[in-house]
Amino acid sequence: MKLSKRGKDILVSVENITPFGIWLFVKEKEYFLSYKDFPYFKDQTLNSIQNVQLLHGYHLYWPELDVDLEIDNIESPEKYPLKSKIIKKHLSSHASGRAVGAVARH
Repeated sequence: MKLSKRGKDILVSVENITPFGIWLFVKEKEYFLSYKDFPYFKDQTLNSIQNVQLLHGYHLYWPELDVDLEIDNIESPEKYPLKSKIIKKHLSSHASGRAVGAVARH
């Protein structure tokens, strides 16, 4: 968390962590980051989620999670679709029965 120069106003803080996402307070505005739109916060520790920094007035950074977001990512998540390059491992029903994994290439 960073404080303003006067030390009175908090510029960024995590207000609540729910089973559905986190509530974030940034520069006098409140945002909800759902785990659907921001899955990298799900199943993380409280300390790692609460350790957020506001850089340059528009850039949020969670150092323990190595997550960077601009305010626009939060306000308009549809403009920034998440695309995983990893296809989930699944059990093959074929002869070997070994777990099969693949990496999608674009």
